[in-house]
Amino acid sequence: MNRKEEANAPGPAIPLPTARQLEWADAEIGVIIHYDIQVFEPGYEWRAQWGYTPSTQLFQPEDLDTDQWIEAAKSAGATYAVLVAKHCSGFSLWPTEAHDYSVRSTPWRDGQGDIVGDFVQSCRKYGLRPGLYYSVSANAHYRVDNPGLVKNGSEAEQQAYNEAVIRQVTELWTRYGPLFEIWFDGGTLPVEAGGPDVAGALRRLQPDAVCFQGPLGFPSLVRWSGNEDGSAPDPCWSRADYERRVTENGLAPSSGGGNPEGEVWAPAEADLPNRREQWFWYEGEDHLLIPVDELVERYYTSVGRNANLMIGMVIDRRGRVPDADAAQFAAFGEAVRRKFAHALGETEGRGYELTLELEQAPATLVNQVTVMEQLAEGERIRAYRIEGLAAGGVWMPLCEGRSIGHKRIERFEAVSLSAIRLIVDEAVDTPVIRKLIAYHAE
Repeated sequence: MNRKEEANAPGPAIPLPTARQLEWADAEIGVIIHYDIQVFEPGYEWRAQWGYTPSTQLFQPEDLDTDQWIEAAKSAGATYAVLVAKHCSGFSLWPTEAHDYSVRSTPWRDGQGDIVGDFVQSCRKYGLRPGLYYSVSANAHYRVDNPGLVKNGSEAEQQAYNEAVIRQVTELWTRYGPLFEIWFDGGTLPVEAGGPDVAGALRRLQPDAVCFQGPLGFPSLVRWSGNEDGSAPDPCWSRADYERRVTENGLAPSSGGGNPEGEVWAPAEADLPNRREQWFWYEGEDHLLIPVDELVERYYTSVGRNANLMIGMVIDRRGRVPDADAAQFAAFGEAVRRKFAHALGETEGRGYELTLELEQAPATLVNQVTVMEQLAEGERIRAYRIEGLAAGGVWMPLCEGRSIGHKRIERFEAVSLSAIRLIVDEAVDTPVIRKLIAYHAE
């Protein structure tokens, strides 16, 4: 409805975020950390070498330091971190009891090490919220590929794999305390299609986590933005519909821009590697590092479009974030902080118009505006515009758009203004603005 149609009728029932989804939206920037056996055997490609996995004896990081990982993440402005505990090779970064293809069978720390445990401890030490990635759909050690089925079709081998999955996720979800986010890359194969009961284990063991590409009915879901470029579509809504994937691995929130009338609250997470098209470290690839100004642009196209930004972090053969990458993360964090260092005024309020008088009278240069909805009351705004009060008392148009959600960052050519105002042209209920902030960004 538009403003004139609002009257005094109560708003319609709409999907609302859980408390954990609200916390997740405020987190805004995370890192996803990849470390696997192929770092020590660079030519290994699990699909191209089907039936072969590198020896665990190769895994010998000489200076593994999860504190250094999390310090680098924090310097980038990350507030949460997800560790890839098991990727597609099947090699597990914790001493699992499900099989022998893990750190338990390596020379590293005489088989007594636990990278997942060290990671979680470092996160809590430095104030980042820990999360874990576990790929159910692919595992070369068990000869399993998308959507989570053993390649030879053996019922006995499928049952063994399903039992191993449940044992492993039980270890991950009980040994290390509450997790902030749990990642499923490509979803999970439901029981009725032959998969393990991951959804049941998730509800029992980590009911308060946010779940990326999680199963139907889980309370706090997050969806994929639809690319690995760190960009959310425009507009990008917090709600989405369910879709059945082409691989038939069950229902999950649709990826992409979402649907303002969608049936489930499942905000978008936009991921990208910090090295072009490369999630793992390989020697001699520092030239693939994405320039800092490009990473900053990805912040605007993710966080600035109502999505979280998830940046890939590689770990080298030493067991550390490479020096060049650590410098990149720190420079990115500093660049983003500079962009928002000069707030010219801030306000909040309810209604279809909200005016912000700028603090530096009679006028000051403005080139950036941040708008945030109070998502605890729903994503209500469907169309808006922002105007600025210029010389002579004339309101001039600055920008317009559709979705706001957790955060919308609008940029425009610098102009001298004494006030800005947000005008909501379409909403499903009275807009509730958590923040309206004007900036002069470098």
